[in-house]
Amino acid sequence: MLNDEQRKIRIAKRAAEEILDGMVVNLGVGIPTLVANYVTGRKVYLQSENGILNIGPYPEPGQEDCELINAGRKHVTVLPGASFFDSAESFSQIRGGHIGCTIIGGLQVSQTGDLANWLVPGKDVLGVGGAMDLVVGTAKVIIATQHTTKDGVAKIIPKCTLPLTAKNAVDMIITEYAVFHFEAGRLILNEITSDTTLEEIAAITTAKYTVSPRLKIREESQDA
Repeated sequence: MLNDEQRKIRIAKRAAEEILDGMVVNLGVGIPTLVANYVTGRKVYLQSENGILNIGPYPEPGQEDCELINAGRKHVTVLPGASFFDSAESFSQIRGGHIGCTIIGGLQVSQTGDLANWLVPGKDVLGVGGAMDLVVGTAKVIIATQHTTKDGVAKIIPKCTLPLTAKNAVDMIITEYAVFHFEAGRLILNEITSDTTLEEIAAITTAKYTVSPRLKIREESQDA
């Protein structure tokens, strides 16, 4: 059985495969920030809404630069040609349609593509940040999230019960067990990992979905 860190790494590795050569991609906080470690063999431009373009992998322990952090306040590296700018310029990029894809976390995703990812009632959170702008201002929205909460509660559900970030905004969901796409407002299960089954996915997914006739079984090692 995978531990929490292995689950996150598995999700990040799979999400990295969606980044094509030449893409400008925003990485949200949490699991999405790990994606930078697994984008190899392609020239891509990773953006953080706090004002960095061309982010690299996480720094090695002891090599952190205290002045280089992403939107999640984690230390990052930058690649040659990186640029730095203020929040106004960053959100002009996002709202102006210059970001090709955003990979962002999710608390809940509905079967129609609604997203809730910024507020849990009663919990202390930083605020909505750039989430609302990102999910409506970028060409492709990928949710990278664990399939359930720590308590085993489904995150892919019929209707969001938490405050919404945006309606009908999600294009793709990547979890440690499955990959879903939205097609014409319908949720389609396209891929599962080799260490799970369709029955197990059904047990942890309360949303209504259709299994693709071209369902892919992805080979995954237990150590992610």
